Amino acid sequence: MRVEQIEVIVANRSCLWFRADDIRWLVMSVPASGSEIAPPQSGPHVWKSHDVGHPDVWTWRLSNDEVSELLAASAPFVDGDEQDLAGITAAMFPLPSLGGSLLRLRRRVTHGRGFEVIRGFPSDDVSEQQSAAVFAGIGAHLGSLRSQNAAGDLLGHVRNVGADPTDPNVRIYQTSRRQTFHTDSTDVVGLLCLETAAQGGDSLLVSAAALYNEILDRDPTLAAVLFRPVATDRRGEVPEGCDPYFMIPVLTWFDESLTVLYQRQYIESARRFEDAPPLTSEVIKALDLFDEIANSASFHIRMRLEVGDMQFVHNHALLHDRTGFIDKPNSPRHLLRLWLSVPDDRQLPPIFAQRYGTTTVGDRGGIQAVGGDQKFSADLHADKPE
Repeated sequence: MRVEQIEVIVANRSCLWFRADDIRWLVMSVPASGSEIAPPQSGPHVWKSHDVGHPDVWTWRLSNDEVSELLAASAPFVDGDEQDLAGITAAMFPLPSLGGSLLRLRRRVTHGRGFEVIRGFPSDDVSEQQSAAVFAGIGAHLGSLRSQNAAGDLLGHVRNVGADPTDPNVRIYQTSRRQTFHTDSTDVVGLLCLETAAQGGDSLLVSAAALYNEILDRDPTLAAVLFRPVATDRRGEVPEGCDPYFMIPVLTWFDESLTVLYQRQYIESARRFEDAPPLTSEVIKALDLFDEIANSASFHIRMRLEVGDMQFVHNHALLHDRTGFIDKPNSPRHLLRLWLSVPDDRQLPPIFAQRYGTTTVGDRGGIQAVGGDQKFSADLHADKPE
């Protein structure tokens, strides 16, 4: 059954009523007047590039004892069944010394500046399988692993597989092209670098709240436009009964939190669907301004992940990007990726259920299966180039 959308008027506000089988939710979209948009933002998640400070402030350098604890916890998963790794929990990956530190790191990610880096894991000295086990084990202490595609992959591979970036069913991380600033469909995204590029491949981060404050200061009318639902392409990964695109605003203000969901390339490719609402000149102008500020060096920070580095980013507060890159001839750039749903995170507005399946804290996000049948896996060879 396809999702039905009926526009109604409630209390002089434009609303959308969605129905999928017997599940219903009411979604409010902010009027263009700017009278009901989010107030100016403040707090540790609101930063420009000069506010972030030295990398030592947001980098945890593992000690030899901490590395030993991670390796010991990962030992049962080495040479084991990949399904064991797919079902990993914190209890299965005991970290008596590190566990508390990881909970504090999670808090800094979800309620602080929005990102952290763990440095010093010797990925180049252990097998890829052991690196993956350590990464998944750390992820299990931070939250629950979520599917990253319709195939149910819980362990993602970020590398150039030679896919055509102009193909509307290709996700940009499968290419070497610059990604542009975007969010992923999960609470927290984690990356573990296994191999760097010969050139490029830098990680860029920007605060959504800082972007919003700047747009609100420059043009409140365009700031209000960002709170209207916009069609975003699912890129061929369409859950049963859903449209091939979802309708969620770039910015939402809910439960006293400003939340971002954005992928400009997918907004543009959603225009291929005849029934998708068109992008008006006003919406395009607002998105262009959003992109322009995000790409300003005074707003975003740049880092290059080295082998063994793990980066964790809060998708609801920050956008991330990756510069284009050139692979080494015999050792292409390769990162492992986790999508995590974390406890004690913010409440999300009901409209996010279109993309996240549910908005239940600690059990939301990820890509739902096409056809409703999904087997989760942690395949170390998924998406491997031919």
